[in-house]
Amino acid sequence: MKIDLLCVGRLKDEPERLIVTRYLERFQQFASPLGFAAPSMAELAESRAKSPKERKTAEAAELRRKLKDGARVIALHERGQAMTSAEFATLLGGWRDSGTRHLNIVIGGPDGLDAEFIRAAALTLSLGRMTLPHGLARAVLAEQLYRAASILAGHPYHRA
Repeated sequence: MKIDLLCVGRLKDEPERLIVTRYLERFQQFASPLGFAAPSMAELAESRAKSPKERKTAEAAELRRKLKDGARVIALHERGQAMTSAEFATLLGGWRDSGTRHLNIVIGGPDGLDAEFIRAAALTLSLGRMTLPHGLARAVLAEQLYRAASILAGHPYHRA
């Protein structure tokens, strides 16, 4: 299963970019034996529309153009489903085992994601009840992908 991260906005802070890159590279060490392809990350420009609603609509249209045909979509959202790391690993493994070939995980811009885009997602996921800065949310997601792979591989990184 191929996992693509689609992110509205660019990481401007090099330390955040290094953290994300490090965890995505760590994910890759488990990827092939577990039936995953190396993850990729695409950054989409934030909309310059005047209102938040218009910005979210424009960003959603651009995100839809980037989604792979037939891909499952996870949309990050503050009111999404909270999961433990083990539950997230089980979800990814289950989707992989059921034949899902492509997964897009989407992080919205400063205004969040369009409501219709969220409704269309296979899963709306929350990384926690607190609001996280964009770069930190991306780092947490990358680490959780690595942690999920380590759980599926039986690696001792996850000690819970």
